Parts: sequence; C-alpha cells; structure tokens
Amino acid sequence: MQTILTQAKRFIRDENGVTAVEYGLIAALIAIVIIGSVKTLGTNLNTVFSTIAASV
Repeated sequence: MQTILTQAKRFIRDENGVTAVEYGLIAALIAIVIIGSVKTLGTNLNTVFSTIAASV
C-alpha cells in the first residue's frame, strides 16, 4: 500500500505531462476558432456568389 501512495505522490508532483495537456488545449481552442471562422466566411461567400449569380 505504501508503494501505491508513493507512486501517486510522485505522479501528482510530475509536471512533464502538464505541458502536453496545455499545448493540447491551446491547439483545440485554435482549431475551434478556425472552424468557426471558416464556417462564417463560407456562409458569407455563398451569399455573395449567389447574389452575383442572380445579377448575371
């Protein structure tokens, strides 16, 4: 039982994985912003091209 507690304490103090998690969260946030921007831009471009096609 003591070795399990020792390993749990070592795992909690270990900060090597924290950086990877932070980078993962940042990458996910950037991906969400990019997806939202592309979706909005795509809708706006579709409207513009539809207007131009109707005018022609």
